[in-house]
Amino acid sequence: MDVLDQLKDKYLGGVDAAADEAALEEIRLAALGKKGEISLKMRELGKMSPEEKQTFGKALNELKTQIDTALRVKKQALADAALELRLKDEWLDVTLPGRPRRSGTIHPVSQVTEEVIAIFADMGFSVGEGPQVEDDWHNFDALNIAPEHPARQEHDTFFMHRDASDDRPPHVLRTHTSPVQIRAMLEHGAPIRVIAPGRVYRMDMDMTHAPMFHQVEAMAIGKDISMANLKWVLEEFCKAFFEVDDVELRFRASHFPFTEPSAEVDIRCSWEGKQLKVGEGDSWMEILGSGMMHPKVLEAGGIDPKEWQGFAFGIGIDRLAMLKYGIPDLRAFFDSDLRWLKHYGFQPQDMPTIAGGLSR
Repeated sequence: MDVLDQLKDKYLGGVDAAADEAALEEIRLAALGKKGEISLKMRELGKMSPEEKQTFGKALNELKTQIDTALRVKKQALADAALELRLKDEWLDVTLPGRPRRSGTIHPVSQVTEEVIAIFADMGFSVGEGPQVEDDWHNFDALNIAPEHPARQEHDTFFMHRDASDDRPPHVLRTHTSPVQIRAMLEHGAPIRVIAPGRVYRMDMDMTHAPMFHQVEAMAIGKDISMANLKWVLEEFCKAFFEVDDVELRFRASHFPFTEPSAEVDIRCSWEGKQLKVGEGDSWMEILGSGMMHPKVLEAGGIDPKEWQGFAFGIGIDRLAMLKYGIPDLRAFFDSDLRWLKHYGFQPQDMPTIAGGLSR
């Protein structure tokens, strides 16, 4: 047993003196590894008599357990000491204010779209949606747009590719959201009040035009709807959107294939100090096109024009954003400039309601 006492003193003393985990690992291997002294002693048990094996084996197992326990306790003590030292060196004052986190903003186009939807929802209009890649019939034919119309030429519209052997008219990136109105009429019939906001595509690019922009078109169909109803809806929309008590609109005769009669709509405004003020001043600004729905368009939508009539109009959402929030260049809408987005963007709590006000 003197040998076991010597091993006990040797390794338990070594564990107590170990300064780090690397030293502990060396002791573990020397004592309990495959070629360690304790492991070699275990192999000698096979050469002993049953009586010696029982006595020596029990003592050897107890020593092995003692050394293993001492190693574990020492390892935990070293880890605790290292953590304590680290906490002293890397202390953190939890009372300090946290670092501010950058938050994104709502794009002006998204904001204005929600404003427009809120206003028309208050007037009983639902929201219609449709595909951005449209077929020729929904985008042109159903809207009474003649084959020779400039909108059906490649210099004005994005046409999708078709194989040379395919003689069907090519699909297009929709040039307006009017196809949504056709789909709404075919699905719901009359009477109906619906707006169709969304992306549209045309071959144009300058400070006030882009090849992809956003538009909202509105349509109302009933038994006795007239231009007077159209004028009232537009006046109420402009008062709510620009947040003024009164507006004055001017209707100028125009021509659109899908409305008859058709009218361009101007709004009285002032540019005093290069600041737009709606409802006052001596200037007029064109804001949208409108008119009574053409009988052929009603027929394409499955509605009898002898029984029903309605009005329609369309306006650019990007243009509304530019006018209301003083944004000078349409191209900046799509530059993904974080500085611009931070300046003109909106916080989530700024989302509009009629009761709470529409602007920030």
